[in-house]
Amino acid sequence: GRRIFDANPLHLRLLCHQWPTVLQTGTRGFHFTVDGNKRASAKVSDSISAQYPVVDHEFDAVVVGAGGAGLRAAFGLSEAGFNTACVTKLFPIRSHTVAVQGGINAALGNMEEDNWRWHFYDTVKGSNWLGDQDAIHYMTEQAPAAVVELENYGMPFSRTEDGKIYQRAFGGQSLKFGKGGQAHRCCCVADRTGHSLLHTLYGRSLRYDTSYFVEYFALDLLMENGECHGVIALCIEDGSIHRIRAKNTVVVTGVPTSAHTSTSDGTAMITRAGLPCQDLEFVQFHPTAIYGAGCLITEGCRGEGGILINSQGERFMERYAPVARDLASRDVVSRSMTLEIREGRGCGPEKDHVYLQLHHLPPEQLATRLPGISETAMIFAGVDVTKEPIPVLPTVHNMGGIPTNYKGQVLRHVNGQDQIVPGLYACGEAACASVHGANRLGANSLLDLVVFGRACALSIEESCRPGDKVPPIKPNKVRAWTHSGVSSWLHTWPCTGFKKSVSQAFDKDGNPISGNAMRGPSWAPFQTRAFPAQATPSPLYNVCPPPQPAVLQ
Repeated sequence: GRRIFDANPLHLRLLCHQWPTVLQTGTRGFHFTVDGNKRASAKVSDSISAQYPVVDHEFDAVVVGAGGAGLRAAFGLSEAGFNTACVTKLFPIRSHTVAVQGGINAALGNMEEDNWRWHFYDTVKGSNWLGDQDAIHYMTEQAPAAVVELENYGMPFSRTEDGKIYQRAFGGQSLKFGKGGQAHRCCCVADRTGHSLLHTLYGRSLRYDTSYFVEYFALDLLMENGECHGVIALCIEDGSIHRIRAKNTVVVTGVPTSAHTSTSDGTAMITRAGLPCQDLEFVQFHPTAIYGAGCLITEGCRGEGGILINSQGERFMERYAPVARDLASRDVVSRSMTLEIREGRGCGPEKDHVYLQLHHLPPEQLATRLPGISETAMIFAGVDVTKEPIPVLPTVHNMGGIPTNYKGQVLRHVNGQDQIVPGLYACGEAACASVHGANRLGANSLLDLVVFGRACALSIEESCRPGDKVPPIKPNKVRAWTHSGVSSWLHTWPCTGFKKSVSQAFDKDGNPISGNAMRGPSWAPFQTRAFPAQATPSPLYNVCPPPQPAVLQ
């Protein structure tokens, strides 16, 4: 980290200036920088505001976010020779990819015969037939190669007795187009697959000359005539504003239903630029979160043999999905759990949750395949999984995001047709290639990150060359990100207060409260910026374009 000692801010700044030199070893350079590096010298400009100077940088490509997809895109670009910057408000291995437990889907056929076409069928069916089949085709066909690539990078997959990558059963997965029984398609590292994947990708990224702007908060896209020419970022450490110009910009900022640090900054930047978002009307319900805490319990528990039971000790999923039972898709399991609770068969004093039972499984299996779950259940529920069931309840997760094609190129809708936004790409959970449609299959999310992170790098490599000239930005088109401008944005849009008001819109039984009853002292202080009268929802994406911020004339 950068906070090695307490010192004068000027001393810290001088240290950061020297950091690239300190970290270079041999022919490789790994940069944590404030004002650029040896390949892209930074310039301080006061053309925007004399009171608040802006630091300018120039790169071939800039990646905003350093989770699984961001790291894969960043080092893919650096590997191809592009001078690449990666802007992240967290140190890369603090990104939320570490929280993924279950695994990554690929039709390797290590447990039984498998085929990527069967994976394709399951994903389309699981999306309620609303997924983009071209993108799903690309993702599922590339899945085996993506997993082998991760293995070659050193990812320590769990193994079968004969040394192959171990694959567990996961919900919604089948063989022979749904006619061959349960598939074992989920490659895993015990129940810490995301943690292992992120550290593997981070370790791989150290091979390449990538400039990492760590603890920089992305504020806005640099848009000019409908093209993206980079981003504006705020250095969290010293409050300086940095304008990072690049011919290609990749938005990989995650989603707001992850950790508290994931605030969907990329989606906000896209919306402020007047671009649409897609599939926001869909909500993913994950069936098994710890009751009262909300921490996810991986679907891999049921893949290893865990079962859901109600207050009467019944395996109630046999009623709703006689074939798949506890390994039905997430939407089916979540609805079934909710029905059991509503019909009075819930568990606990309030009969408002069900149990996930694991104690019938051998302790050795729990210790080997589900060590993290055993620890999580003890910390957040006080449950010893070898003796007691875990109280669980469905919880929400994100769906939708920035619309892209299977190459990661961001799309807008013009005259009834999809149109590519030049210079702008997105991948990971911030993006929506619509491979998940209305419901995501478990273990397809990590696959989405790796496959489309790589796709963004390949797409840029096909269309550009390292060293291509970065188009200039006209001074009168630069957004007024002065100190007062930033303050205005931060204090105008409602955040915590808005969430609090929304939570007050429903009573304890989940029934909506009337508008007059809902408005109280907590409602009044939250100012919102009114949308212009002429703004109407887009028929395709159902998103209102936001008001445009002031520009300097």
